[in-house]
Amino acid sequence: MELATKYTPQNIEDKWYSYWMKNRYFHSEPDNRESFTIVIPPPNVTGVLHMGHMLNNTIQDVLIRKARMKGKNACWVPGTDHASIATEAKVVQMLREKGIKKADLSREDFLKYAWEWKEKYGGIILKQLEKLGASCDWERTRFTMEPDLSEAVTEVFIDLHKKGMIYRGLRMVNWDPQGKTALSDEEVIHKEVNSKLYYINYKLADGSGSVTIATTRPETILADTAVCVHPDDERFKHLVGKKVLVPFINREIPVISDEYVAMDFGTGCLKVTPAHDVNDYELGKKHGLPVIDILTEEGFLNEKAEDKHYIGKDRFAVRKQIAIDLEEAGYIHKIEEYKNQVGTSERTGAVIEPRLSLQWFVDMKKFVAKNPQVLDAVMNDEIKFHPAKMKNTYKHWIDTIKDWCISRQLWWGQRIPAWYDEQGNYVVAKTAEEAIILFKEQSTVNSQRSTVVSGQWTVDRIRQDEDVVDTWFSSWLWPISVFNGFKNKKNADINYYYPTNDLVTAPEIMFFWVARMIMAGYEWMGQKPFSNVYYTGIVRDKQRRKMSKSLGNSPDPLDLIATNGADAVRMGMLLCSPAGNDILFDEALIEQGRNFNNKIWNAFRLIKGWEVKPDNTFSAEVLQSNQLSAQWFAGRMNDAVRDIEEKFADYKLSEALMAIYKLIWDDYCSWYLEMVKPGFQQPINQTTYSNTISFLDELMRLLHPFMPFITEEIWQQISERKEGESVCMAAYPQNKQTKTVDMVRVFECIAQIRNLRNSKGLSPKEAFAIGIKTTQQQAYSPYFFLIKKLANVSDISFVETKQDSAILLPVDTDEVYVYLQLEVDADAEKEKLAKEIEYLSGFLKSVEAKLSNEKFVANAKPELVEKERQKKADAEAKMKVLEQSLASLK
Repeated sequence: MELATKYTPQNIEDKWYSYWMKNRYFHSEPDNRESFTIVIPPPNVTGVLHMGHMLNNTIQDVLIRKARMKGKNACWVPGTDHASIATEAKVVQMLREKGIKKADLSREDFLKYAWEWKEKYGGIILKQLEKLGASCDWERTRFTMEPDLSEAVTEVFIDLHKKGMIYRGLRMVNWDPQGKTALSDEEVIHKEVNSKLYYINYKLADGSGSVTIATTRPETILADTAVCVHPDDERFKHLVGKKVLVPFINREIPVISDEYVAMDFGTGCLKVTPAHDVNDYELGKKHGLPVIDILTEEGFLNEKAEDKHYIGKDRFAVRKQIAIDLEEAGYIHKIEEYKNQVGTSERTGAVIEPRLSLQWFVDMKKFVAKNPQVLDAVMNDEIKFHPAKMKNTYKHWIDTIKDWCISRQLWWGQRIPAWYDEQGNYVVAKTAEEAIILFKEQSTVNSQRSTVVSGQWTVDRIRQDEDVVDTWFSSWLWPISVFNGFKNKKNADINYYYPTNDLVTAPEIMFFWVARMIMAGYEWMGQKPFSNVYYTGIVRDKQRRKMSKSLGNSPDPLDLIATNGADAVRMGMLLCSPAGNDILFDEALIEQGRNFNNKIWNAFRLIKGWEVKPDNTFSAEVLQSNQLSAQWFAGRMNDAVRDIEEKFADYKLSEALMAIYKLIWDDYCSWYLEMVKPGFQQPINQTTYSNTISFLDELMRLLHPFMPFITEEIWQQISERKEGESVCMAAYPQNKQTKTVDMVRVFECIAQIRNLRNSKGLSPKEAFAIGIKTTQQQAYSPYFFLIKKLANVSDISFVETKQDSAILLPVDTDEVYVYLQLEVDADAEKEKLAKEIEYLSGFLKSVEAKLSNEKFVANAKPELVEKERQKKADAEAKMKVLEQSLASLK
């Protein structure tokens, strides 16, 4: 079959993905092999593939494909997250477009619409991952709201409540007025905004003057219940105990003192609004202040605001209006421009409102105290973070951990298993029937608990909590629940696949997800959920802006794949993605990936186009040269495999890919193929051809985890393959014992001669003789044939002295003389040598500085220190040669 002149990924990617799926290469069942497990960070069912997904899932695929080729039983579990807030918002929007209001629906009817939406749109992102080449075990696809996983959530809630680690309490929470739900601290994104600082005069009730407060939220003055000053502030000591009047509504509120107030901020007088500020709430509790909540769930002012001009209006509209009204009424002392941090909802983007609300919480301090491994396992590297610097961020969060608000005022999600009687007493139970049993038991123990007569308990006289749990309360169980570990802790899957091996995720969900999965792992499985956590960076554009649809700076990944092929996109993403560091994405890197595809394809076409003949039809010189070339490349391959394994062990995937790239592009294509390539219309000997094909086979296996499609296409055509064979199941290359061949000086000699041709404008076809002055003739003599072939040299000899009539080319510490019938431009040669000496001088200084650094010499690996010393010695020797050459031209 004739090979296509160009590699066209569009023609082959669907073909090979279908082939992999047909043969079920990605499916895993427990057996006697070593398992290697990854659970996907479940994307939201509302999501479509973006650049962050591309990066994250490419890295997971690289790890899982390599493990599969290493003979491990690789299992990559895919799935999606029900995403309570985002999905409910999508469903509400869909209903609005149909002219239906959520408020007009029962919970059951709304959930029917939600499930219909999920079935229609919820699997889009997983299908898109197939285009990327993701080798997930699709037969194991899970969803966080499927029955078994929802049941696990309910059981965990009940278990934690029994252990005293879940409680219900009236607390100041983060309220999302758009989503109309409470949020955890981790779901709040703080942004710096340009605001105004309003200085407002509050008149003293006795008419003796006024005090001035400063606030960025003048709309909340209608909820003020005190003005507070520092007890040591001499300016205001005389005011403590007096009363002031809230502007417009003239409510009398006291002036109190507390050390919490910063005397040097604003005016030193603090307005206290317990219902709308976390710190004010704590201050209010301490001083017994009333709490006046003037905002509705949607962020509109309610009747408690007292002033009819503002009731029923949006909080931000009131802010603008009340500022104008205050100024017109003479209450404004001054207004300043001010930058401050404002909390916004991670899901809806709405500005968060502190709100006093009865919610459910996990007592995180108690949880961590019960499971000290949650911190210890990360700090002692039982669970390794890549990069390790993330450990400090993790430790800080654990050390300062706050209770987790887990209730959400939504319908889409796992409903909280709490049941209330007619008096508001509650029990936590899996079903209404179980709840009735608990109510009866409590009624027996404490007759004051409920006024319902024990014999009259019925399902219709109790009600279940309307709220659902936080989405993260289901996804923190993911590594356990996907293997049905809560349903049956002794089932074959959980015993075989848990703990998992690697987790690939973004650092911004370290607290949302990673930390909580570690907590869940130790609490319910008694062991870690994974061994390694690879943190990707944030994908940014060349201007360092985070990629987003709103900025219009994020390309569509599927368009990139359609244009360039999945392999090119995978390579482009990985080349710019060191672990934990932000990725400055540049489409030029994808072009580099596409060019790499073409380079490999053209090399394959070149090899397949050779005519092959038996070895005995070739000269001994050709056979020896080709044998040495093969030995050299085998050594380079072996060194590269060892280096790549080390980089994989350190999760330096970007560097591992670059090492493979250089091995193929530079060593295999640019050097080895040129070394063995026969002359025009000339054959190649059988042994060399077999070696060349064998090397290509190994290179395709080495590259396959990174670029699965082109490697499968070429691997299938390199040799005769049986039905059902695939490179994705072939053995990954291993480090071997090979004879190393040192050709560094030979390559430098060839490169120097080629550079000379370019600088002098000499034709590549013009042959000339060279002389080599060296103390290591064995470094050159076996390779005369190659030097002649690759540099078009007619004759090579060894010389003992300087050749005045020839052009000097320094090669390491040796001198190569080129015999050309050309007039040598002495000034130009002097300038060239002077530049080389200047460069070497700077290089030497940098090496000497490193070697003079006591910390480096004491702490670096001995082989690294020795390498630097060798660099110094080589540079000094080369400098001596150059200085002698320069002196001879004067």
